[in-house]
Amino acid sequence: MDDSGERPVVILDRTPRTAAAGDYCLILENGDLVQLSREVQNRGPRLIGRKGVGEPRRDLSAGQRASWSGIYFATPADAALESTDVIVPTDVGPAPAWLIAPPGEPSTTWAIHIHGLGSTRAGTLRGVQVASESGLTSLVVTYRNDGEGPRVGAGRSELGAAEVNDVRAAVAFAQENGASNVILFGWSMGAAIALQLAADAQLRGIIIGLVLDSPILDWVATIMANCTRTGLPAWTGVLAMPWLKVRLLARMTRLTNPVDLPSFDWITRAGELTVPTLVLHGAFDTSSPFGLSTRLGILSPGVVDLEKFKADHTMSWNADRTRWRAAVSSWLVAQLAPGDR
Repeated sequence: MDDSGERPVVILDRTPRTAAAGDYCLILENGDLVQLSREVQNRGPRLIGRKGVGEPRRDLSAGQRASWSGIYFATPADAALESTDVIVPTDVGPAPAWLIAPPGEPSTTWAIHIHGLGSTRAGTLRGVQVASESGLTSLVVTYRNDGEGPRVGAGRSELGAAEVNDVRAAVAFAQENGASNVILFGWSMGAAIALQLAADAQLRGIIIGLVLDSPILDWVATIMANCTRTGLPAWTGVLAMPWLKVRLLARMTRLTNPVDLPSFDWITRAGELTVPTLVLHGAFDTSSPFGLSTRLGILSPGVVDLEKFKADHTMSWNADRTRWRAAVSSWLVAQLAPGDR
């Protein structure tokens, strides 16, 4: 870290991610977030510098390990949002959530925000800001085995297949507390969960829209893409499928239940998607193939609106915060009648 200027400059290895323009964070080993400025300073062929935003960090030191992240706010207060801690009762135990009322009168349309695999509910606060400014009450949920929600079995993710029940419980919680309908904001695997709920006949007319960032639209294609990202041939992903789908093999990997992978293929199921859907997706996504979002938009004209960004997985807000916010805000205005807010 360079402390010679008015504000400290964090010196980082030069990579496509760290050198990308936008609003990003470092997650330190102790879990703290360090917000970084948009300006990228050239510190030679292998290094770049970015100023810290907010209060100077005293716990940064040379050689310290940190993770690059699109999560920009650690708490609702960091995002200038007032929240109440609530508990959503699920069939596997209590799931903590943040309830965030909009300015003015409580809304009858709620936004439920669903984070992705390996992320936390804090990651969704980027979208909660826009929902709140649009007059929606927000419920920011946790679910089983995400590190904050109930722990089940060996604590492994079931790729949304079981977690969907916890978010279904959150929809019921919203209804019991004044919501007449719901818009689901899903990030990555959270988008896969949102799509499952939107196709649930019992929730027809209750879920009136989806806002999906970097959605998982097909787990098979996504697993193969991640094999490629890590340097393995794409076909090696096929070898993992039986360990997810076959009950005996799934139990050997300590999954509570097998995963019905075809039910998460929304290219095949595109005709079942009937609620208005906004997809925000980075063309440089190496985890969830951008091409699938393009195909979904073609297969679902009049239902799916696609906004393309020059960004990696779940980093579209970070790459262009202004355009991301404007796209979501204008889409919400188009979906909501005055009496729905």
